[in-house]
Amino acid sequence: MNCLEFRRDKLADPRRLSPEAAAHLNDCAACRGFAAEVDENEARLAAVLDVPVPEGIAERIILRRKAQTRFSPRLGMLAASLVLTFAFGLHQWKDAGSQEYARLAIEHVMHEPESFTSTRLADPELLRRVMHTFGGEMQASLGKVRYMKLCPVPEGTGWHIVFEAEDGKLATLILIPAKRMKTDAEQAQVGGWNAVARPGGQGFYAVIADSPDALAKADELVRQRVRWRS
Repeated sequence: MNCLEFRRDKLADPRRLSPEAAAHLNDCAACRGFAAEVDENEARLAAVLDVPVPEGIAERIILRRKAQTRFSPRLGMLAASLVLTFAFGLHQWKDAGSQEYARLAIEHVMHEPESFTSTRLADPELLRRVMHTFGGEMQASLGKVRYMKLCPVPEGTGWHIVFEAEDGKLATLILIPAKRMKTDAEQAQVGGWNAVARPGGQGFYAVIADSPDALAKADELVRQRVRWRS
């Protein structure tokens, strides 16, 4: 078993490793660090179970989306799943300082491994509308849209987007409203994932990839093909 296979095995079931994964863990210091990060996040998730979901959040989300007529009505269908993940998302982002945005974006990706193996709202026109509302104008396509999901954050909702660039590599784009970075960019590396966060649109965005080279290409692609309104 190699490191990538171990990472997938660990994310698929953080509390139970296959014999092959356990053997790899004993021999690989890097993967022991990755496993420790995942276990820490699992502990955070367990603690979140004590956080109450705000009363009426689903209704407020649906009403909010109805008022924003530029969006497709199908976005209202996401309200139920948003309620289920609201508490975790709130806990994950609420204490973020200006130097933690890239790291938290990676942690968010690590908790949604299904984003790389499933298809959800894979609609280029919807992506264009989402970007426009967030404050970004698409100058050209980022590639094939694979996955889009609303994610809860303290100021409202952000977007988790996975796209396949022209070279076939997958990358993730996270859009977070309201949070204002004090720097032009920050980078982080956690468990083999690499991310860069930059100010843009209504708050900031983060690009995440599984290697420094893939991150550099995806980051440059977003910077070339999205113009952010000030």
